[in-house]
Amino acid sequence: MQHIAIDLGKMKSQICVREADGKVVQEQKLETKALGRFLERQAASRVIVETCSEAFRVADLALSHGHEVRVVPTTLVKSLGVGARRIKTDRRDAQVLSEVSCRIDLPSVHIPTDLARQRRSMCTVREELLAQRTSLINCVRGWARTQLLTIPSGGAEAFPKRFRAAALKTCDGMPEYIERMLQVIDSLNAQIAPADQELTALSAEDPVCVRLMSVPGVGPVTSLRFVAALDDRARFPSAHSVQAFLGLTPGEKSSSERQQRTGITKAGPAPVRRALVQAAWNFRRLRPLDPISRWAAQIEQRRGKFIATVAVARKLAGVLFAIWRDGSTYQPNHSRQPRST
Repeated sequence: MQHIAIDLGKMKSQICVREADGKVVQEQKLETKALGRFLERQAASRVIVETCSEAFRVADLALSHGHEVRVVPTTLVKSLGVGARRIKTDRRDAQVLSEVSCRIDLPSVHIPTDLARQRRSMCTVREELLAQRTSLINCVRGWARTQLLTIPSGGAEAFPKRFRAAALKTCDGMPEYIERMLQVIDSLNAQIAPADQELTALSAEDPVCVRLMSVPGVGPVTSLRFVAALDDRARFPSAHSVQAFLGLTPGEKSSSERQQRTGITKAGPAPVRRALVQAAWNFRRLRPLDPISRWAAQIEQRRGKFIATVAVARKLAGVLFAIWRDGSTYQPNHSRQPRST
């Protein structure tokens, strides 16, 4: 079997092909969009790429043409020799990856399915729209404060209407550049509403997401993010492995006889972690008498509200995994009392 290492780039990619004995048989630089045709012409081989924006699409192409694929995590490639002695070129990187692949079976990250990638993209687009709207609203509010103008509180969807009504009561009126920002906010609202509807419909069609949403505080976005991140539930042997994958478990900094627990590792997909923390805040607000909320209240007395809520997020990750694994729904009275943290 040949080993085809590809150092991927936005426009062009460097290829290094070796025989099983390590002999280089081909080196060339191709346009990245032509990699599909190149892989189609090759006999069944092992294709090695480093994680990047293009990696999973190239992995799909390689798999469709009968190749084995290894998508090597970026955090690992330096230990393999990529960039050693401060020499890093596309050609050298491809040579190193192909040479190492001839000696060992390189580890690979999970290659997500098309459905998982689509769901991630849809959630990301919605979050970007929300972030832009929030930024503009904060900018307009900042201008209002310079004018001693008070804007009534309310939802972001109706903010332009509330702001215009408040501005009309002032003798100076509202500058045109502020009106332009309000028009952009209106436009973003028109894009966010259908995005929310689309995600709600998508989650309602997925039986797993429907069961996950039986947990108070977990909505369409959180359920879709969670399912898309795990993708294949069989990859995880336990709830703790899911919590660690999502970066919600405490780190450790130990030396000799000294042991010290640190904050959560924050490894894995940050958007899922943020969604779970938000779900935890909602959970505590909606179910203050739930066993998990009472457990969190005990932690809050010792460690503070934020640490307690992150602990709830970690617990929710385990609960969601158990619901998915068992095909059940949330049953607070049947859950085991969490241990003290």
